[in-house]
Amino acid sequence: MTAHRTKPFQSGNSQAVRLPKDIAFAPETELVMVRSGDVLTIYPASLSVPDMLSRLAAMPTPPRVEVRDDDELPEPAGL
Repeated sequence: MTAHRTKPFQSGNSQAVRLPKDIAFAPETELVMVRSGDVLTIYPASLSVPDMLSRLAAMPTPPRVEVRDDDELPEPAGL
C-alpha cells in the first residue's frame, strides 16, 4: 500500500482534500466518509459491507504471517 500526503484547503464553506490521480475515484462516484478519531475512511457508497468482505476474502494470501511470541508476562509486584 502506497501512502500519499496532502493538505486540506478551503473550497467555499467546506474543507476539501485533493486526491492524487492514482487513487482518485471515478467522477460522479457517491462516496461514504467515516471518521473515527483522527482516521478518515472513504469508500464508494455502492460498495456494501458484504461486498467489501467478499473482496477482502478474494485478496491473495500474504507470503507469511507474523506470529506473536507465546511468552507469558510476569505479574507486576504488588497487584
